[in-house]
Amino acid sequence: MRLTRRGWVAVAVVLAATAMSWRFGPRALNAVVVPLLVVLLAGAVVVARAERPRVTRRPLAEGFIGEERTVSVAIETDDTVAATVSDTVGDGLSAITAPYAETTLDGEEAFAYDLRLEARGRHRVGPLSIVVSDIIGLIERQFEYEETATVLVYPRVRALDGGPAVDRRTLASVADRRTREEFDHLRTYQRGDPMADVHWKSAAKRPDEDLVVTEYADDDAVGAVTIAADCPTDREDGADEMASAAASVATALLEQGATVGLVTPDATQPPGTGRAHHRDLLGLLAVAEPGELPEEERRDADVVVRTESTGTTITVDGREIPFGRLFGTDRSDRMGDDGPVDPDPGNRSGVSV
Repeated sequence: MRLTRRGWVAVAVVLAATAMSWRFGPRALNAVVVPLLVVLLAGAVVVARAERPRVTRRPLAEGFIGEERTVSVAIETDDTVAATVSDTVGDGLSAITAPYAETTLDGEEAFAYDLRLEARGRHRVGPLSIVVSDIIGLIERQFEYEETATVLVYPRVRALDGGPAVDRRTLASVADRRTREEFDHLRTYQRGDPMADVHWKSAAKRPDEDLVVTEYADDDAVGAVTIAADCPTDREDGADEMASAAASVATALLEQGATVGLVTPDATQPPGTGRAHHRDLLGLLAVAEPGELPEEERRDADVVVRTESTGTTITVDGREIPFGRLFGTDRSDRMGDDGPVDPDPGNRSGVSV
């Protein structure tokens, strides 16, 4: 427990009135000091008896830069008590409405405020602080809560439909590759097998034997597109740009029906499809750090996303395409003293995760 500023004023008044009573008699003491002492004592009893409020945070959904989220905390008390509730907003987030409130806690109350997602990464909300006080506000008691909530912010995803047609076709050609390319073995023909799978060369060599069909490897990774993304630079926004480029390419390929995997310097996501897999890719890129991949991993990848001090390039089949050119802005024309200028701070419209 501690005195508030108002409480210290009350104590000062009591001391002053006590000093005056020595000169002017006890009547001044009775008129001023006794009521204040009663109020201070009553406030101390109320605050001392206040039990620690119970707090439950609701989880925050992941999202893209620029989106808004509502932080909601349920606070439960057994008694009625005046309180000031305040929350901590971590880096990469900004509060739209005030993350604090002066309220009266009575049973179960809800504390909420809105925030904006400002930067890629995993960001923290909390810890929470609740300060309870007497009804006049002379004495207070603070409760701290270590529990926090995290929110995952995805990198920007840009629509890669604004560049030259030849660049778009080069990237799209990766998604058009067959997914059933790897031969596994031959087996005897069974009724219902498609005739297109009959291995006619083997049948010609064995005309008196049963037909055989080609069996392909049953592996989701066969024919999948692997994206390798790295950032061998200490440029402040290098990792953010790498993540944005890789997320944009992965999204475009998934929308074209490709099976997509991802390799970064600190994590790997096996090939897959669907919304859940898309979220996994975006989540990996949300926390991707700068670093350089081994040469063999870049060589084995179908698409290489690389951010260097001069900018970001997308390499497909040996052809390098500036990332900015794919979404309609040649970033090589927009270099400043502090690095490339971001011409489009928003996210790709229509992205669904």
